[in-house]
Amino acid sequence: MLRSEAIVDLAAIRANVETLRSGTEAELMAVVKADGYGHGLVPAARAALAGGARWLGVAMIEEALALRAAGIREPVLAWLWTRQETDELRLAVDAGIDLTVSSTAALETVLATAAESATPARLHLKIDTGLSRNGATPADWPALVTAAGRAAAEGTVDIIGIWSHLVSADVPDHPTTKSQIEVFTEALDIAAALGVRPQIRHLANSAATVTEPAAHFDLVRTGVAIYGLSPVPERGDFGLVPAMTLRSHLANVKRVPGGTGVSYGHDYLTDRDTTLALVPLGYADGIARNATNLGPVSIGGRRYRISGRVAMDQFVVDVGDAAVSEGDEVILFGPGTAGEPTAQDWADALDTIHFEIVTRIGARVPRTYRGLDQVWADDSKPASTR
Repeated sequence: MLRSEAIVDLAAIRANVETLRSGTEAELMAVVKADGYGHGLVPAARAALAGGARWLGVAMIEEALALRAAGIREPVLAWLWTRQETDELRLAVDAGIDLTVSSTAALETVLATAAESATPARLHLKIDTGLSRNGATPADWPALVTAAGRAAAEGTVDIIGIWSHLVSADVPDHPTTKSQIEVFTEALDIAAALGVRPQIRHLANSAATVTEPAAHFDLVRTGVAIYGLSPVPERGDFGLVPAMTLRSHLANVKRVPGGTGVSYGHDYLTDRDTTLALVPLGYADGIARNATNLGPVSIGGRRYRISGRVAMDQFVVDVGDAAVSEGDEVILFGPGTAGEPTAQDWADALDTIHFEIVTRIGARVPRTYRGLDQVWADDSKPASTR
């Protein structure tokens, strides 16, 4: 039995993709960056494809190359790279990986790389509609489109997509979303006037996929939702099922008197004779240090909070007079169907977002996969851990 593990239900990821697809006529891109939001890059990608995703999205080129190395041939878009990554760009072009281009300087780098390849580079031009991160500004957009269109006419690149990213789609009816849709539509019109009509137009993230049909265009990019975490928690779960359960087992149990200080700094003092239970997970595993005296856990079907500071490898829970023993199961978060805390509960307790809760679970915590037979049809499926 493993000391601690993150159990990943691949059937849930597959079902979540099916649920999301049922709500749109657009194609669906499953975003599997950051090791599939902590769920495992390749297993999450396979599960999403089994659920009907037609595209995969990642941040880094090396993530896209890892998908290709795993035998995945579906379209993959990588959107965050630097001009210094010339070797990675060359590999990406050769592997048919779609690349985001947000400036004429970045386009020139891709063109130099594509000149050495036997195949055109596949590009998605990004327009900054208000997020102010990557993407060409509206002022720079015509120049980028013109240069990309010229390269496409020469056969050096294929312009596959035009896209952007939303600022506040997780706040339904936020005026910024409508404004961004308008800016995006104007950018598409400018591109068309310059002779560039992409195969795919995409703007919607998970939140817009479930709340804003006007943002769907040809493709929706769903990240957190495919892992079963609601992109708009105040609107409910949208039929999504959380795919990750984080559990451990008690490493030590002892009785202590009232007034006992617990963990570093004695930020927690027992107020009575009580039982302390030790959980072998800490901030090196992704349990936030600021979960001190806040993080919820379930032991023996009852909820408790972390007691004292979270250390690198462990934390303590004051369980009062509950009858617990070394080796008993501890659930940090899961679907919530058995009363255990959810990733959303952790996010609420720590004043953060559930994206961070699941993504930060570190490599020291083994992943155990369930539902493999619903995702893999061959012998390449992974062992119990990544």
